[in-house]
Amino acid sequence: MEKALSPSAQKVQDALLALGFSFKVLEMEQHTRTAQQAADSVGCTLGQIAKSLIFKGLESGKAILVLTSGVNRVNEGGLSASLNEPIGRADPDFVRAATGFAIGGVPPIGHPQPIETYIDEELMNYAQIWAAAGTPFAVFELTPADLKTMTRGKVVGVK
Repeated sequence: MEKALSPSAQKVQDALLALGFSFKVLEMEQHTRTAQQAADSVGCTLGQIAKSLIFKGLESGKAILVLTSGVNRVNEGGLSASLNEPIGRADPDFVRAATGFAIGGVPPIGHPQPIETYIDEELMNYAQIWAAAGTPFAVFELTPADLKTMTRGKVVGVK
């Protein structure tokens, strides 16, 4: 018998199914909190990990989700210019309020309300990628095209 998912991972699994996707959330024995831990855990390259980073619009106060390749760092100044608004890193309380999840497990979907989403153009270079699934132990595999569809994200350069 298959072990039941934790409540947060099940929330992501339910969101995937509700969106019409059959991807399977996996809960790992080891942490997947960092991109390197996730890559080591699933046996993929660091670049195939879609890191979920939440920023806060410093004028609007809105949450902004950036899904970036595990090998990249987001150029906050460049992203701010693209958004026509300065942005800053969100604190843990803001992340949980905006997404319903804690830092280290923020998935690309399943949030209480839609979040403006940007996808690192370099993720589009991979056939398969992995994203967080609600906890620091949970991930799911998907394609970059499916990530774009499910999040309605805009593909941009983030480095």
